[in-house]
Amino acid sequence: MPKISFTSALKRFFPDLKEEIQLPGSKVSEILKNLENKYPGITDYLVDEEGQLRKHINIFVDGQLIQDRRELSDVLKEEDEVLIFQALSGG
Repeated sequence: MPKISFTSALKRFFPDLKEEIQLPGSKVSEILKNLENKYPGITDYLVDEEGQLRKHINIFVDGQLIQDRRELSDVLKEEDEVLIFQALSGG
């Protein structure tokens, strides 16, 4: 199963969020669906009403930014490492 890790910004909203978890999924969209099942409400922070990745969210697979921010169809392999990165702004 792909290994999923998160930047600490999401932990503020989801205190039970583990720093690293493994979830089944062969596409980024499947990982996010399984993540929502484990942490209800988390996808509201990650995707918009149309299911597209929000502008302040980046997802990297093995250090490479995903290509499909709309359908989240990037393919994953069992050994992939996925980083969900929430950009911070403000001053």
